[in-house]
Amino acid sequence: MGIALAADDVAARGLVRRALDLLYLGAGYAAGIFLVAIFAIMMVMSVGRQFAINIPAGDDFASWCMAAMAFLGLAHTFKRGEMIRVGLLLERLHGRTKQIAEIVALGIATAFILYFTRYAVQMTYDSWRFNDVAQGVVALPLWIPQLGFAGGLAILSIGLIDEMVNVVGGNRPSYEKGSPDETPEEFVERISQGGGG
Repeated sequence: MGIALAADDVAARGLVRRALDLLYLGAGYAAGIFLVAIFAIMMVMSVGRQFAINIPAGDDFASWCMAAMAFLGLAHTFKRGEMIRVGLLLERLHGRTKQIAEIVALGIATAFILYFTRYAVQMTYDSWRFNDVAQGVVALPLWIPQLGFAGGLAILSIGLIDEMVNVVGGNRPSYEKGSPDETPEEFVERISQGGGG
């Protein structure tokens, strides 16, 4: 009976892990799609001038795509270890001390992002509730472009909580690259040989 429950627990954790990884990857792909949309809008606006083709509110759409791209890409970038982190202190710590420092850093980051997420979601909800529309040429309901901002922060919040649970459980952070005992000189050597950051 106990073995069956343990197997079910492992299967459930694996399912949650795959769902979360798929969420982060999906947000990363969405950010990429918005990047391509920015490129397409800017190219049509630039080349279109030669042929008297104009995208109404093209600058607005490009800026909304840019905000969605930036915020939707945060969680994927964080979980892959590609986000800029100032790890000068953490790199010098080892063992339990490093784990506690990681937990404190993740706790502070999670608190800040949850704070911003709460207000981003409230702002998006208020825009929907009051039927706010863009003041430009195209009267688009503002909650639509704000979804990328609020959604990206919500997914980053989930990613930070996920990472906090991972580190509290005694595991190595998923965003940490290289071996845990790598010296700064070994890190520089690995990077110089194209080993990734």
